[in-house]
Amino acid sequence: MTLKIFYSARMRTIKLIFLLIFVNSISSGKIRPDILPGSYSTDQYFPLIKGKGIGVVANQTSLIRGVHLVDSLVAAGFDVKCVFAPEHGFRGDQGAGDHVASGVDSTTGVKIKSLYGSQLKPDVKDLEGIQIMIFDIQDVGVRFYTYISTLQYVMEACAENNIELIVLDRPNPNGFYVDGPILDKKFISFVGMQSIPVVYGMTIGEYSMMLNGEGWLKKNEKCKLKVIPLKNYNHNLKYQLPVPPSPNLPDMDAVYLYPSICFFEGTSVSLGRGTNKPFRLIGFPENESGGISFKPERIHGVAENPPYRDTLCRGLDLSGEGRNIVQSGRLELKWLLAMYAVYPDKGKFFNKFFDKLAGTDDLRKIIIKGKSQDEIRRRWQAGIDGFKKIRKSYLLYKDFE
Repeated sequence: MTLKIFYSARMRTIKLIFLLIFVNSISSGKIRPDILPGSYSTDQYFPLIKGKGIGVVANQTSLIRGVHLVDSLVAAGFDVKCVFAPEHGFRGDQGAGDHVASGVDSTTGVKIKSLYGSQLKPDVKDLEGIQIMIFDIQDVGVRFYTYISTLQYVMEACAENNIELIVLDRPNPNGFYVDGPILDKKFISFVGMQSIPVVYGMTIGEYSMMLNGEGWLKKNEKCKLKVIPLKNYNHNLKYQLPVPPSPNLPDMDAVYLYPSICFFEGTSVSLGRGTNKPFRLIGFPENESGGISFKPERIHGVAENPPYRDTLCRGLDLSGEGRNIVQSGRLELKWLLAMYAVYPDKGKFFNKFFDKLAGTDDLRKIIIKGKSQDEIRRRWQAGIDGFKKIRKSYLLYKDFE
């Protein structure tokens, strides 16, 4: 088996570069090799799936000691009926928003069903022959990162069809704080399906328990749920991801900056898609301030048509700022406020996607009014305090201090 099975030559090069970046980020910081994802505890879930038709929701992060979960299950003789692929695809080679195709996995011969694009939720036909579902995807703990939306739809499908769901828990790299505006239900979309903050400070296993326990699934249904917990994890720990969770989050700097920088997706500012520093470069062509220049380009499988493609932009390089997010334990708005301040046509700064990302129109309106970051943060503090009280009931691990 070779990488050629999975990727084109161009994609192999890109993935290798991203992997080297991850290795460098790990070697330069403190990693907790003793933190073990739920997938490693095969003794806890292998007996539950024996003799059953299995569905698996997975992507490139779904590994057991470097071997893909699906490859491991098939090799062990389990009956995997279908793999369900989220945004970015089963092997993680699709860019944000790119079409994810259904088909057959060339390695295992298992059917692949896309849960991104025209169909977000498994239907009855997709679930034929499946008695138990496994969900194993590395999340980054941010409301608009769509894996938790996929989780909700999978839980609803399982509840409606009396299928048990096993969530193999994984660490939340942004699990050491809670911050950001609470979603207003008027702005529910695939990038925000529940009234939670932008950064919610829970593992995907804990969040699945909240979805069930708070009655947030469709028609208040309950999913038969079992979470296989992490070992040696708590919310005080900083976990460095061994595999990029998606093509445009190639290193821990980008992962830490993501909650703060992704707001630019709803503006006329580039956030570095189509460069070697996505979610670290911000700028736009007419910018007369900022110390760096960059030109977004098409990168196959990572950024097919990035904003300002082949156009020179000027702005800021935020490389290294991720460590400040870690130290402060809060979402940072100063870059969003700074770019709005220098953008020449204020009426064209925001687009309709911004309110969906924020989960409210209040953030946009108060920025337009010229309020400071401290004033803005005070507006969402009461919502955060209320959410933390609910959150506490579903924590499986010691909370951050």
